[in-house]
Amino acid sequence: MKLPHLYEFQPNIGRTTLKTTNVVSDNLTRNVAQFVAFRIAEQTYAFRIEQIQEIVILSQVTRTPQVPHYVEGVANLRGSIIPIVNLRKLFGLEPKAIDPETRTIVVNVGSKTIGCTVDTVTQVVRIAQDAIHPAPETVTGHGASYISGFARVGEQLIVLLEVEELLDPQKLEQVSKVAATELARSASQKP
Repeated sequence: MKLPHLYEFQPNIGRTTLKTTNVVSDNLTRNVAQFVAFRIAEQTYAFRIEQIQEIVILSQVTRTPQVPHYVEGVANLRGSIIPIVNLRKLFGLEPKAIDPETRTIVVNVGSKTIGCTVDTVTQVVRIAQDAIHPAPETVTGHGASYISGFARVGEQLIVLLEVEELLDPQKLEQVSKVAATELARSASQKP
């Protein structure tokens, strides 16, 4: 299967090459889904490739007043104004300065287009359906319906995110509250 065009780059920045990893069983190669993996802090997440419009390096984000803390602002993407959501902030993590590895994953949520700022995009992963583990009820029971499952790639556990649930404009505030609650709970449990 040919990988769709995902990257659009500014002149003088150069191309980035993503490696492709296969997590498929020998006898079951037709039920394979492709994901684009990315990192936020020390965790790897992934979106289904068909949910991604493109991956860009934004040169400018225009700040907008009176928006939630996780909305960086808006950007002009070839004549379309799209909101930019910082996934680090949405998940309740400390903000990080933009660096050469920072990327914006442009996704389609229903009829809306949204940009998601991530620390770095790492690879394209092909995962057999039988290698995807559903999210345990204890994870999704707290309102985290945006986690569609987990997959192990080597020694790394990738959290598979459901774009339609995570970035639904009607649910963004709920996602932020769940993340903040879970972050506070895990911080209070540390010795």
